[in-house]
Amino acid sequence: MKKSNTSSLYIWLVTLTAALGGFLFGYDWVVIGGAKPFYEPFFQIISPEDQGWGTSSALVGCMIGATLCIFLSEPYGRKRLLLISGFLFSLSAIGTALADTFWWFNFYRIVGGVAMGVALNLSPLYISEIAPAKNRGRLVTINQLLIMFGVLLAQLINWRISLLDSSLSETAGMEEIAASWSGQVGWRWMFGAETVPALLFFALMFWVPESPRWLIKMGRIDEAQQVLLKLGGEEYAKQSLSEIKLAIHGEGEKAFDLRALFQPTVIKLLVLGIFLAFLQQWSGINVVIYYAADIFQAAGFNLKQMMLNIVVIGGVMVASVFVTLATVDRFGRKTILMTCLFAMALIYGGIGYSFFADLGGSWVVVLVLANVMFYSISLAPLLWVLLSEIFPSKVRGAAISVGALAHWVGNFTLTYFFPAIKENLGWANNFWLYGVICLLGFVILWFALPETKGKSLEELEKELQG
Repeated sequence: MKKSNTSSLYIWLVTLTAALGGFLFGYDWVVIGGAKPFYEPFFQIISPEDQGWGTSSALVGCMIGATLCIFLSEPYGRKRLLLISGFLFSLSAIGTALADTFWWFNFYRIVGGVAMGVALNLSPLYISEIAPAKNRGRLVTINQLLIMFGVLLAQLINWRISLLDSSLSETAGMEEIAASWSGQVGWRWMFGAETVPALLFFALMFWVPESPRWLIKMGRIDEAQQVLLKLGGEEYAKQSLSEIKLAIHGEGEKAFDLRALFQPTVIKLLVLGIFLAFLQQWSGINVVIYYAADIFQAAGFNLKQMMLNIVVIGGVMVASVFVTLATVDRFGRKTILMTCLFAMALIYGGIGYSFFADLGGSWVVVLVLANVMFYSISLAPLLWVLLSEIFPSKVRGAAISVGALAHWVGNFTLTYFFPAIKENLGWANNFWLYGVICLLGFVILWFALPETKGKSLEELEKELQG
């Protein structure tokens, strides 16, 4: 495509609005880790199975949300489903905060999980479909930046709320925590605080336009042209409209046919997307996020020190995404991914050795933070950048939803079975296992992953389908 004067302010405003879905995902994803030391005593959760279910129940909803997107994102578009996710985020925040039984707690966590599954799927897809090729990687990474801001805010709120209870001793046991203000009320505010950004996202999504690429597939050419005019002016709209229509090849019929997912060229890309999704999860980062309190406790930290360390993790995650923003459209997706995967494999080896040799808490904190940094630069944002780029237009929404479903299956299996895996393997072997997975991912992606930087979605479609 020739150069055009895209409306930067309008594109950024629309991008930031859509990325609020990512922000809410980040908050909902991580708030459970900081609330865990308090809601478990309240509900008297002691078995590994119940601990795993409380931590991972939202992920069942995430799988439901991703599955719904496979069937609904093409016929109903991106905007409507993101609106619904904003409503579900709000309902989940209020319901979880008011839950008086473990059953209702998990019910509302699953409701929030549906919203997470939709938002994490469609926010980056929507942004990729309104973004110019020259800075698409950066704009899609904005979604990841807001995810990390959501992570950091959840951790800060959890930490500050935990400090409000001055009566809680540093070595409090389960019964003392259950009877404390933190165990009765504090954890509820950790979940309830999400209501404000959730309602804001729901309201602002009425303002953003529908994806012009989806509108063209639905035959709504005039509406698409108006959106493209707002995004970049007359010349940009004319060029984009021509390229998108050419890429769709007249297949913009309103009824989406799932059989298109089973074409040989699409299946090849689906396998790559599913592998990337499982690798992102089984690289082990969610163990660090969800079970940070347990990791730092095993490394010798008390309750308040654990909560502060968790906040520092969030700060590192946010700072790391700025590195991705500065490099993703300059050095490319593959180079960043390969470098960081190799570094993570080495760091996991070091974390495992720290537990094996009992080197103390400070070594574990430093290595965990380094691992979080490399993950946040690479696997965290680049999975969604790549998923939004590699699939052909006619199946993009459904194909990304398949990748997102694989992401949530990987997330759930890792999170649910981790307590049992840790009990059987121990901390050292557990982290060494993740190091081997990262090394395996490095080798496979070295040969299988194409570079996508600087190319329009239509150019990539021709190249990867050729």
